[in-house]
Amino acid sequence: MTMEAFGDEFGDEQPWTPPAERQPGWLSEEELAGARGRVPMLYVEAVPVRVDPSGTIATVGLLLRGSPTTGRITRSLVSGRVLHGETVRDALMRHLEKDLGPTAFPVLPVSTVPAVVAEYFPWPTSQRIGQSLTDPRQHAVSLAFVVPVSGECQPRQDALEITWLTPGEAASDTIAAEMEGGRGTLLRQLLHHAGAL
Repeated sequence: MTMEAFGDEFGDEQPWTPPAERQPGWLSEEELAGARGRVPMLYVEAVPVRVDPSGTIATVGLLLRGSPTTGRITRSLVSGRVLHGETVRDALMRHLEKDLGPTAFPVLPVSTVPAVVAEYFPWPTSQRIGQSLTDPRQHAVSLAFVVPVSGECQPRQDALEITWLTPGEAASDTIAAEMEGGRGTLLRQLLHHAGAL
């Protein structure tokens, strides 16, 4: 059977090319709003850590930033979208540099297998049994990592500062209450996965 049997000749379709006026992978605000209402968005998230000489997590870095949904000042992880055509590794490095500065010197994992796969829903948790992560803007899937940093972290962009806490302090109910969308639960999962709790 030939491709003509399906109504199109094989090879006639032209490959998609991004509009010249935009950087490839970026959506306009209107396009992003439309996509958020139709498909899950892919994100990367990372908790920056400092490790002692034995490789044990000594401190956990949490960002202080303004919430994109409420405007409140909240604690958060390094996070952001994966762009069309961008590898997970490149997205992770881009967001670490964007939030922590170019001298943070993150040590990315050899494999891009995440420590945790988190799923955020735009509905209140009461509508999703067992679901504790929410994002009122969208349905999102996040690949979350624990990333050691060895350099100086200088928050940039919308990150106001970084606070270094012991793993026990970072996993406390007080800190969890300062994080939006149930991210305190995600932080605990990441620290548990890394053997810090």
